[in-house]
Amino acid sequence: MEIRKSERRKAKMKLALQGSSGSGKTYSALLLAKGLTRNQFEKVAVIDTENGSADLYAQLGNYNVVSMKPPYSPERYIEAIQLCEQAGMEVIIIDSISHCWDYLLHIHSNMPGNSFTNWGKITPRQNTFVNKILQSDSHIIATMRVKQDYVLNNKNGKMVPEKVGLKAIQRDSLDYEFTIVFDIDISHHAKASKDRTELFTNKPDFIINAATGKKLLLWCSEGSDDVLEKIKREIESCETLEGLRHIYSKYPENQNLLKNLVIQKKQQLESISSQLVSDDQVIQQNNQENGTDSHK
Repeated sequence: MEIRKSERRKAKMKLALQGSSGSGKTYSALLLAKGLTRNQFEKVAVIDTENGSADLYAQLGNYNVVSMKPPYSPERYIEAIQLCEQAGMEVIIIDSISHCWDYLLHIHSNMPGNSFTNWGKITPRQNTFVNKILQSDSHIIATMRVKQDYVLNNKNGKMVPEKVGLKAIQRDSLDYEFTIVFDIDISHHAKASKDRTELFTNKPDFIINAATGKKLLLWCSEGSDDVLEKIKREIESCETLEGLRHIYSKYPENQNLLKNLVIQKKQQLESISSQLVSDDQVIQQNNQENGTDSHK
């Protein structure tokens, strides 16, 4: 444990878009991704749980799609995120995460026994899913459906029913986990209901576009290098197995993320060590032969 000065670090955006059906969540997410990748759509993947809705906007560019079918369990979402990470995706759009919560509610309602006790079995699965989003090395954009209702508004002297969104279909207080939460209305206007960047705080409603994503990318790029990147460079420059073990044990909170890199570096050091031993044996053999020849 130590006390240190606060430090603004580079970050990966964790953003949520919530709105009713038809508000433009998927389209807005793709425009944000376009800006976050500087128009490199090949580095964007959409995890689609909305019956192929991601393919409706293929004219925007050659982004990637992971079509996800039921069951929408947290574990399958995590598997899909890992698939995108392994493919090197810079932005992962999860459209939507509401299906995961619906799945967990259904599981809970069919569990026998005490309802409160049963939540103790459900909550860890939800938490593991949320932690996967937060710890990902990719930018994550998650969409959430909201429960819908209709209200009567006066337009030109006539009372006209309009669709409005109420509450996101996900666990209560999940919005606190994201860096930004945009609420999108049926006219496609967005407003930040939660914003740690302060880029959109107390600003008028607006329509999301690629420039919004570029603004977010600039914010993410400010500050010092990420701690994880520093550790990775430390591993890459390590020259001994003992030193590698020391680095790995020094950062227990990051061991899961570093494991593959440490294994690769270990294999590299072992290969170098093996080659040095082999070369040394050749040198010794040559010296012995030369020594024998000198006595003849």
